[in-house]
Amino acid sequence: MKDKLQDLWLALKVKLYEAIRSVLPIAAIVVVLCFTIAPVPVSMFLGFIIGAVLLVLGMALFSLGADTAVTPIGERIGVTVTKSGNVWLTLCVGLIIGVLITVSEPDLQVLADQVPAVPNLILILSIAVGVGIFLVIALLRILFSISLRVILLALYTIVFALAIFSPGDFLAVAFDSGGVTTGPMTVPFIMAFGVGVSALRSDKHAAIDSFGMVALCSVGPILTTLILGLIYHPGGTDYTPFLAQSVENSRDMWGLFTDPTTGFMNYLKEVSLALGPVVLMFIVFQLVWLHLHKRLTAKIALGFGYTFLGLVLFLTGVNVGFMPLGGYVGELLGSLAPPRQWVILPIGLLIGYFIVAAEPAVHVLNKQVEEVSSGAIPAKAMQVSLSIGVSISVGLSMLRLLLGIPIIWFLVPGYALALGLSFFVPKIFTAIAFDSGGVASGPMTATFLLPFAVGICGALGGNIVTDAFGVVAMVAMTPLITIQILGLITRIRGKQEAELEVYVDLVDEEILEE
Repeated sequence: MKDKLQDLWLALKVKLYEAIRSVLPIAAIVVVLCFTIAPVPVSMFLGFIIGAVLLVLGMALFSLGADTAVTPIGERIGVTVTKSGNVWLTLCVGLIIGVLITVSEPDLQVLADQVPAVPNLILILSIAVGVGIFLVIALLRILFSISLRVILLALYTIVFALAIFSPGDFLAVAFDSGGVTTGPMTVPFIMAFGVGVSALRSDKHAAIDSFGMVALCSVGPILTTLILGLIYHPGGTDYTPFLAQSVENSRDMWGLFTDPTTGFMNYLKEVSLALGPVVLMFIVFQLVWLHLHKRLTAKIALGFGYTFLGLVLFLTGVNVGFMPLGGYVGELLGSLAPPRQWVILPIGLLIGYFIVAAEPAVHVLNKQVEEVSSGAIPAKAMQVSLSIGVSISVGLSMLRLLLGIPIIWFLVPGYALALGLSFFVPKIFTAIAFDSGGVASGPMTATFLLPFAVGICGALGGNIVTDAFGVVAMVAMTPLITIQILGLITRIRGKQEAELEVYVDLVDEEILEE
């Protein structure tokens, strides 16, 4: 027992170190802003500090739980249903997984509240069914080794064709939906499920085809939301900004974190709903197919406990500590005198570079990429490419706010470039890149960057729905380009190294002949 506790403490220490390293830069940037050009009330600043601590603890526990429970279960279910040899069973399980996990994503409810013209239940179920259907398409691609590039090209052609006829006020919300539905619960499980399904294929491309699941599942919500826009014609979509509660002392501030409607109890309920379907799915598979050893089952149950506690702490920290401060700081920056407002652009670039490291699912993706590629694609290279991509996306989002540029002028050339690059880079980089878009746009984007953009937009007098919304879509788009550029660089370097090896061999032969 003592050895097990020591192993657990060592594993938790590693995760805590990773979490601190991820959260500290973005926290430091916000602290500098609060002490210089964007002073905030002391109570709000204290809430931010408490939120940052909860963020670190939550990320560490979530990461430990994902390694111990969510990822292994996803892989085992994928292997089990594929081993059955029944394609229809595999597809039905995929559909059920896609719908259940999407319905339980906390960020989806936040999105649904911003679209009053479409009933919440209809929007949530439509998006969930969209994810389920596209998870089935992703499974068919893996089982029959269909080119991801061809599927993505066809799907995004349909997406932008529908976007032409979609109401302008609805466009940014539709593209944002593709990002918020691939959250901290969906990503680890879907990616692990894909690895499990592809593991039974014997060809050399099986591991590569395990990527691309999240990419396809991100397209489903965009398409279903655009179709709903054509049906309901939601013109003039309203947005109700988040209002930070005023508190007088530190005890009242802690009360916000313990309040049943805004604090821990609220997220205990949300995470229970999010994790419940996954736990239920595991129990059914354990009783019917898996039959895992009791010791392994206990370990997985403990992992679910880590995941549950980690998500509660994380979501409470970002929603109570980060969200109000993000909106308030954004409003202060937007209120600066016109020449000084352009400081928003470099601040956005800096925040974007570091904020992606605080997304829980990003670490899951980076680790899986490094493992599947046997270290050929290092996690550090992935992290730098993602950070550059998100930095550019947030910078462009700030430029949109300052100049009032419609989001379609960024999305069309951005996706055209991303799809064009897919013809010149190794297939694995295209799959990873399109997965990265969904992974990068997680709860940190929804609860800090979106309120930050809303605050700036409100102060500038812009249209919040058309100008501030879309920041999630921008964050989901730019990694598609930067990760593929990493692949292009890797391919060029590989060719140069191969040419150098041939040259060295020829020189050696000449020397031997002489």
